[in-house]
Amino acid sequence: MADSEFIPADAKANELSRRSDPARNLAVVVYILQGLSFFLGGITGLVGVIINYVKQDDVRGTWVESHFRWQIRTFWIGLLWTVIGVVTTFLIIGWFILLGIAIWLIYRIVKGALALNDGKAPI
Repeated sequence: MADSEFIPADAKANELSRRSDPARNLAVVVYILQGLSFFLGGITGLVGVIINYVKQDDVRGTWVESHFRWQIRTFWIGLLWTVIGVVTTFLIIGWFILLGIAIWLIYRIVKGALALNDGKAPI
């Protein structure tokens, strides 16, 4: 009788080593900080991007590097559109920009975190 879902032992060990990778754990922390920035006025998002820049050299050439780039881009694009939305709130369009950027940020954080959990790049 054949087992339909055979997972080699070395693949399981590789998955466990990826989960205990300090760089991966740091990326998890940054995704959490980005998510908390909705409730804490963006300060935790700023802390997260600072962590990304400080540790960027440590993750260069690893599978976590793409997540750091993803997080940095999410922060800067989110900040740009948030500023544009706030500046234009006296026009009705600013509220739509803020709503759109909030949805986009949530999408980026969730997509990145899920990809990190699967050990894949967030593309």
